[in-house]
Formats: sequence, structure tokens, C-alpha cells
Amino acid sequence: MGNSNVFKRNAGILMAISSLPSPYGIGTLGKDAYEFVDFVRDSNHKYWQVLPVGPTTYGDSPYQPYSAFAGNPYFVDLDMLIEEGLLLKSEVIAVDWGDGIIPVEVSEDDAVNNRYPVNHDGYLGDDRYVSYEKMYNERFNVLRKAYERFKGKCVSAKLTLDKGLPLYKRFDNFVKDNAYWLKDYAMFMSLKEYFNQKAWGEWDRDIKFREPEAMQRYEDELSDDIGFWNFIQYEFYTQWGKLKAYANSNGIEIIGDIPIYMGYDSVDVWANQAEFQLDENLTPVKVAGVPPDAFSDMGQKWGNPLYDWAKMENSDFEWWRMRMANSARLYDIIRIDHFLGIIKYYTIPYEMPDARQGSYEQGPGQKLLDAINESIGDKKIIAEDLGVCMPEVDQILKDNNYPGMKVLEFAFGGDRKNPHLPYNYTNNCVCYGGTHDNETLLGFFNDRNDGELGYAFDYLDTRDKYRMVDMVFRAAYSSVAVLTIFAVQDILKLDNSARMNFPSSFGNNWKWRMQKGQLNWDHLNAMRYLASVFDRERK
Repeated sequence: MGNSNVFKRNAGILMAISSLPSPYGIGTLGKDAYEFVDFVRDSNHKYWQVLPVGPTTYGDSPYQPYSAFAGNPYFVDLDMLIEEGLLLKSEVIAVDWGDGIIPVEVSEDDAVNNRYPVNHDGYLGDDRYVSYEKMYNERFNVLRKAYERFKGKCVSAKLTLDKGLPLYKRFDNFVKDNAYWLKDYAMFMSLKEYFNQKAWGEWDRDIKFREPEAMQRYEDELSDDIGFWNFIQYEFYTQWGKLKAYANSNGIEIIGDIPIYMGYDSVDVWANQAEFQLDENLTPVKVAGVPPDAFSDMGQKWGNPLYDWAKMENSDFEWWRMRMANSARLYDIIRIDHFLGIIKYYTIPYEMPDARQGSYEQGPGQKLLDAINESIGDKKIIAEDLGVCMPEVDQILKDNNYPGMKVLEFAFGGDRKNPHLPYNYTNNCVCYGGTHDNETLLGFFNDRNDGELGYAFDYLDTRDKYRMVDMVFRAAYSSVAVLTIFAVQDILKLDNSARMNFPSSFGNNWKWRMQKGQLNWDHLNAMRYLASVFDRERK
């Protein structure tokens, strides 16, 4: 079992899809994604790590998606839809996307030939940050226009004898092949709209409990909306498939990231009620979180409903098998967030206000990992094993040959035995500068006094805070870690204004975006130089 998860020593770059400098307010699977693949390739790196790509809910966190299978509608590239004849460019540039570009009303001919002014207004937004409010208010209106044209194209395709597989057939095949998750997802999203975005626990009782008669009635009544959500996923998976094929053909593998738990207001909980710890009214009995620690006296109550592991085991972990097989289709390597929860998980009674009254329970452990290993074929796993130190976790990583994680921002507190210090690494680990939950490296060093940084000054052999970022890169790339991964914000040496997430805070996260042209030849050459360590080793 252990030999299938072997990595060749190399490096990658962490870059969220949402952070790409695509036009129209948010990063997408379009031209800028392909250019980023080129940057990774030209810098002699092998991996592009993304954050979870699922459809985000209230709070915009990719770690609380509506679905474990669906793709984020915001990532569907609008320029590609224009090329398909599903949108007009004049429609798209007439919208305020929250990136500070003033919308313009011009003819389609002028729009296509770029005969229109591109002016900025800081009051409308900033291209360094996503405006999720404007995304939510505008994106679906535009995508619905695309869907109406798509339906028209499908009708035309039925009337003409096109060469190859006609459009309507490709779409029908996609819907059929993905019915095991898409049927419930499209229904769920349609019902969310029907019930004014209320959580499914607040829907009418018959549909909340998925009574067959109600399911059929709403399926009939909402058939066009269901078609719309099917269409979005068809476009997402089509665009993702092309991007991944391009990356792989250029020697780049994509590292995906999956949250271990689902949010309560997700299609996965609504459609699989028996496999979660819910009471007779479908309210969570216990929820996920972490106990009090040095960072929080109250611990963290995440609120995710917990799996009923006994019932999941009775079905041979069927939901997990489907989820991991689908993840293996999207990614070359899968990073499992909060991996510890598979071995031992923290449970908090639903009614408790914080995490202090929780307790640990035994997870499914190797039984689930056997199902995961069987489901992903030749794809690989990275275990996010940060947090409480558990010897049984170390053993299970070793048994499955999964690399765990080391984070250099955690390395300089404590003593010389700190496991995050590079000279304490064992070969099978992945070294990160920081994660999406941490400060940027420059922000980390800038925001600490000389006393706190004393050990870092000695270890990295410099007292220049700006130069310390370079020295952290050097320490990581020359370590024995099997993979070395840094966020693009750290390659750009940005301060904490580019931080992705502030845990336990709300409303200002997941927004940072790279600006067009921000990555340049200097960054490319610097990354190429760092990657040369692997070439020297191979020789």
C-alpha cells in the first residue's frame, strides 16, 4: 500500500484560482490561469497548489462549500463563454464587477475591437481584492444570459447534422455521467433560490425531509433552474478539464485541497442525512471544532455537523469513495485538510456556545484510508496534520506513506527540537512557508520584535527583515522535505495586506488578488534559481 504515494523531490507554488488577475472581478479558469501554468513551468517548478474550488456560501470560505463535488460558478471564465457565442462582450463590460473599472455601454462591434475606454474609480472597488457582494449580485445574472443562449444552441444542434458529438449530446452525457452528485446539487441550488437562500433546515418540512412526492413536485416546478445549475457545472468541468490537460502536458501537476467536513447548509448533508449526526428534526447533535489551546482560551467551535462514522462504515464509506474518486479526477494530488479528524476528532455539543465542553472520539482511521486509497487510483495524498501532536497520526502517515506538513512560520518559537525547523525534517514531509490561515512571510517578520525573532535571526543568519524572506526560501529549498511550497504572496514579498484568511474573523477574508503583470522576470529567475537545487541533486 505504502509505495503508491511516493513523491520525487520538487517544489510548487500555492495560488488560489480566485486570486488570479483575470478580468471581471475574480480569478477564473481562463487565459490568466494558463499564463500562471506557464510561469510555474518556466520557473522549473512542478506543482500548482490551489485552494478548494467548490461553490462558496455566506462568508466566502472555500472550506465551507455548498458541495463536495461541484465547482465554483465564479470560476467559469466569461471570455471563454464569449468565444463560445454564449455571451456578448458588450454585456460583460457593462457590469460593475467591483474591481474599480468603470462599466461602459458600447456596441458589440466596439467592445470586440476594444474601442472603449478603460477607466478606474477607487470608489467602485480595487483590483487587488474580490468584491464578493458584487460577484453575488451580478455573476449569476450574466451566467443566466449565457444559459438562455446555450439552450438555443442545443435546439439548433438538434436540427442540424453537426460533425462529431453535438452540443446537446455532450451536455446530456455530462449530466448523466455526473448524476450521482449533480442531480441533488442542481436541485439544492434551485431550492435555495426558491426559499430565498434560507438554509435547508428552514425549508418546508416535506422537502427538508426529502419526501418523494415533494422531490418530484419541485423537480417538475424548478426544471429550468435545475437546467441552469447543470449548465454552470458543465461549463466549469469543461473549462477545468482543458486547464488541467494543459498543465499536465506542460509537466505541471495540480495539488487540490479538500476540507474534511461539510457545512450544515450543504447539499451533502441535505442529501445524505442518515450519514451525519443529526437528531429527529435534522438538527446537528454534535459539531466539529478544536479544543482550547495557546491561540484560543475558548477553543474553536466550527459548527460543521459530524459524520456518523458507524453508518458510513456500514455503506463501505460510499460517499467518501465517490468524493475521493471525483477529487482524483480534478487533481493530481489531494491535500486533506484537518487530517487529524480521520484518526481522532473533537466533538462539541451543538447547544454549547464554545468549544470548552468538547471531547475527543475515535475516528475511522485506517478503514476510511483503505477506501480512500482504493478510490484515487494512482493519485497521491498530502495530510494536513497540523495541530495536536498524536503518535497514532505519525504511525498512520508512515503506514500509508502520506507526507505530513511543516510550516516555517511555526519554526522559530520554542527550542531547537521544534519539528518545523528544517534540520529536524524527515524526508517524507511537505515544507510550507505559511498556509492560507497564516500571515505572509514579510508580514510575519515585520510584525514581531527583535526579541521574538532572536532565534530566527540566528538560524537564518541575517537581521534584515526583508532579507529574511529570501533566507526562509533558501532554508526550505535546501531541506530534505520531499515538496517545498510557497504562496505567491511570499514570492512577491507582500505584507499582510495580501493575507488570505484571518481565522475566527468574518467579512474580510479570501479576497486578495494578484494584479496583472505583478509576477515578473525577476520573480521567474529567482524561482528558477531556487529550483536548480533539484537539478543539481539529480546530477
